[in-house]
Amino acid sequence: MDIKLVDITLHVDENLSAEQRETLEESLRALDGVISVHTSEKTPHLIIVGYNPDIIDHNGILKRVTDQGAHAKVIAL
Repeated sequence: MDIKLVDITLHVDENLSAEQRETLEESLRALDGVISVHTSEKTPHLIIVGYNPDIIDHNGILKRVTDQGAHAKVIAL
């Protein structure tokens, strides 16, 4: 069985604390189809998400972020 993997980069407008980023990462990892989530101290406004597009799309991932009160947009597919 082939698993597709796509990466997107999200830009979060707010200055999130390390704790807020960790909570957001955990929430994204809990989504069906999300394979990996990465943020960095050097670029705290960026979230890179690897996911299987057969299970979830970039809109579902973005919705999870915005449902948690963050203002974000997809900047790279």
